[in-house]
This record gives sequence, structure tokens and C-alpha cells, in this order.
Amino acid sequence: MVTPLRIGIAGLGNVGAGLVKILTANAELVAKRAGRPIVVTAVSARDRSRDRGVSLDGIAWVDDAAELATRDDVDVVVELIGGSDGPALTLARRTLGAGKPLVTANKAMLAHHGLELAEAAEKAGLPLNYEAAVAGGIPVIKGLAEGAAANRITRVYGLMNGTCNYILSRMEAEGLGFGDVLADAQALGFAEADPSFDIDGIDTAHKLSILAALAFGARIDFAGVACHGIRNVAAADIAQAAALGFRIKLVGLAEAENGELFQRVHPALVPIDHPIATTMGSLNAVVVEGDFVGRLFFQGRGAGEGPTASAVVADLVDIARGDVRPPLVMPVADLAALPRAPAADRRGRYYLRLSVADRAGVLAELTAALRDSGVSIESLLQRGTSSDGDAMVVMVTHEAREADVLDSLARMAASPAVSGQPVMMHILDF
Repeated sequence: MVTPLRIGIAGLGNVGAGLVKILTANAELVAKRAGRPIVVTAVSARDRSRDRGVSLDGIAWVDDAAELATRDDVDVVVELIGGSDGPALTLARRTLGAGKPLVTANKAMLAHHGLELAEAAEKAGLPLNYEAAVAGGIPVIKGLAEGAAANRITRVYGLMNGTCNYILSRMEAEGLGFGDVLADAQALGFAEADPSFDIDGIDTAHKLSILAALAFGARIDFAGVACHGIRNVAAADIAQAAALGFRIKLVGLAEAENGELFQRVHPALVPIDHPIATTMGSLNAVVVEGDFVGRLFFQGRGAGEGPTASAVVADLVDIARGDVRPPLVMPVADLAALPRAPAADRRGRYYLRLSVADRAGVLAELTAALRDSGVSIESLLQRGTSSDGDAMVVMVTHEAREADVLDSLARMAASPAVSGQPVMMHILDF
């Protein structure tokens, strides 16, 4: 008789309940693909009385999630609690310390403590699998770790937060402002009551730091990710971007060049015919560029009960088959501590938006500021006067050094003709 793989699940939210559903509904299929049955023997969550829409009959309930690590009837622990520290980290440490494999969907914990956990798993010869931590049901972790293993990766980037992509997509489709769409997204459950992690780019930064480590053989450096969210993206920016042939997306970008690592999350103008520009609604998309394979494009649902639980099952299948590899593709000791690449010398085109007094000579002041900083203009648009007497000026620069563009913005912001803070967004030209 084939011995089943017995799992304990910590956290019975949407993903935890979805995992139980999949392992029940597709039990026979999963067993054939895994080589043996995968069964849930124990669970832990905060509220026993909550109806989760799944049967927990015959499954042990544990009040303290950390106990799952030492139960005799649990072979693998699945951590779905969330959070970078606290109970999730305690459970992860105890699970690996007890000699048991760990599967997690916790990108925050990996971004902050991934090196420690990967080293512990390596020393014990244990799997630490986390396909569900980045881009939900999209197999981008496997794509990097296995499919692109022969390649030197030069760049990884994409849309890694469904909430932001949903908000920006609706702003474009309906001509609504950011605040209106955010409020509606919260009412519909697409955004949290406190959406800061999503809209300020932190969630994307967690995922990006993990992908960068896998792509470039580098130590995880979440603190090195520069974060700029979408709070300041206005309906006017969406409209102007469309007129110029672009869509605005929240892009996570990581590049390794000349022995340095560059990581940034920022709103960017993406050419309308670029693959990630066609990724709308709450979908995610990730692009990986390798020296021999070229461009790989991954797209799909990046969150939610079904996709995330599906990725967890994929990790469990690997463990059931006996597959073990270093959690970060190569041993932690071999990972490079890449210095952070400065943004100042990066070159590209930029979108600039300013609110200015509608009077003669203002445009000359703005163009002089750009000239004095060594930045030339590709295109310039001025839109009508608002109720407060200001006009909107939109400029697209030719390729320029980022430091020079920022210098020109500082010069323009200092002018009494400019009201509010100028807005700068990068243009994705690759």
C-alpha cells in the first residue's frame, strides 16, 4: 500500500480552504501525478466556528499553529498565515527545525527572512517550496528555477499586484479618479480596508526581491527595492498616456549589470503593444529575459483562492515525488551579495506632468529648466485652464540621465508658476 503524504495547514482563509477543496475534489488526479495520495490530517486557524465552505470531518484541529511542526501525523506543514514575522515565522522555524518540509505562500516572510529559512532547509536537506508566494497560480518560480536554468538572466519585470492592475485598468476604462476606484475596489473586496501594502508598492517589492534572487543568483535584498506606488496617478495621466500610445502600469523591475543589482517598483508608461500592457483587470504578468531563451512571458491570475491553492498543490506534488533542491536554486553560500546599483546614471525617457499658471512665458521657464539640466523634450502638450486658473502641461523627454531629469523637476518645482508637486513617471522602452 502506498503511504500518503500527510499535511498540516496553518491558516484557513480563502487559500487554506481552497487547498482543502482541491485536495478533496481532485484527490485521484493529484495522487496519480504525485505518485501517492496527499491528504490533510491537521489544520490550525483562529476561529473554529467560522463556516469555510469545506468539510473538515476527520481532520484534527490545532489551536496553536506551531504544534503542527511536531505532530506525528503531519509530514509537511503548509504555512498560509501571512505576515513577515509573528506566528508564521515561528511556525516556519519550528517546522524546519523538526526536520519537516515547509510549503508557504508568504512573500513577506521570504522577503525578510528567506535567506535564514533557505539556509536552515539546506542544512537539514529539506524542501522549502513557495511557488504560491509570487504571482499566485503563475508558475514563474518554476520557470526561473527550472525552465530557464541554462540562461544568464538579464532582466525580470512585470505586474505583480492584482489590486493595482485592477485599479489602473478601471481608471482607464471608465475615466474615474484613483480615489473613486479604490473605494469601489474596497467595497467589492478587491482591495483591503488598509490598502497601503498594495497601492504603495510594498507587496510588489516583496515579490520582486524574491524573483531577483532567483534570477540573478543573488542574496535577497528587499531593503534595496525602491518603492513608488500609484497614489499619485491621476485620471489625467491615464488619459494623456493613452493619447501618447501608452498604458500606465505598476511595474516591478530588477536588472543585474556590471556586478550590481537594480530593483525598483514604480508606475510606468508601457507601450500599448507590449505584452504587459494587454494584461488588464486583476491579472498578473511577469517577463523574464535570458541570454539564450530570449523573452519569456508569464500571465495569469496572481491571487485568489483557486490559483494560489493550485500553486501550493504543485509544491506538494514535488515533495511527494521526493524532489529536493536548494530553495533559492543554488546554495545560500553561493549567492552573491550584489551591491545596489544607483538610479542616478540610468538612462531612459520620462513622462512629466505639471500644473502651472496659465500666463505668458511659463512654457519658456519650463523648457529653460530642462535645458539647464541637459534634458531635451520629445513632445509637449498643454491642456485647458482649470477652475483655479492653472493649466496642465505634459512633457515626454528624449532619453536622459535620471539624475538630470530629477534636477530639472526640482528647478521647475521651485518656480512660482508651478503649483503642487510635479509628477514623473518612467517610460518602459524594452
